[in-house]
Amino acid sequence: METKKQFEDRIQLPFSFDVEKMLKEVHSLKEEHYEYYKVIQLRAPAHLVDTSLPFPPPADDYADGTWTDWLDTPALEKAPYLRSIIDKFKEYSTVNLVRLLFLAPGSVVKEHTDPTLALEEEKSMIRLTIPIDNNDGVEFFLNNTLVPMKTGECWYLRLSDSHRVINAGSTDRINLTIDLIPNDKIVEIIDNSI
Repeated sequence: METKKQFEDRIQLPFSFDVEKMLKEVHSLKEEHYEYYKVIQLRAPAHLVDTSLPFPPPADDYADGTWTDWLDTPALEKAPYLRSIIDKFKEYSTVNLVRLLFLAPGSVVKEHTDPTLALEEEKSMIRLTIPIDNNDGVEFFLNNTLVPMKTGECWYLRLSDSHRVINAGSTDRINLTIDLIPNDKIVEIIDNSI
């Protein structure tokens, strides 16, 4: 049986994005929907975007992107710069779930794992994280070690390991997350970024 390569638990990728353009579009979308831990889906399961489509069969693990087809949402139509970022990753891999994750000031995401979100997993999916808005009080811990993510950067994180987030600041933490089906192209980019 072939053994999968073991990657580092955090790898900054060689991409950077215009924070001001992302913030402008995100704040426009935020005016339409917001709450404590808000998620704005930019790509979502097809049956949720187009309600005329049938529901797919239940999934054992919703992080496994093969359980359904994925479509762009109306929110993405209003965000051309965010769309260009997603399109960039479509050049490398199949893009499934894409979300804007807001974490309100004074909030905590408790330690947890996402079992399939790692290159080393058998039926894996990977999540790329692009911080859009941080503050000095935002801390993202992976394996009890702080990950020093800066706005506009792009990171691969092995989220099958324990991770947690603290927003002790006075503004929202906002991340763009992009779930991809790993293939040789994206694995090569990650591997060359170590």
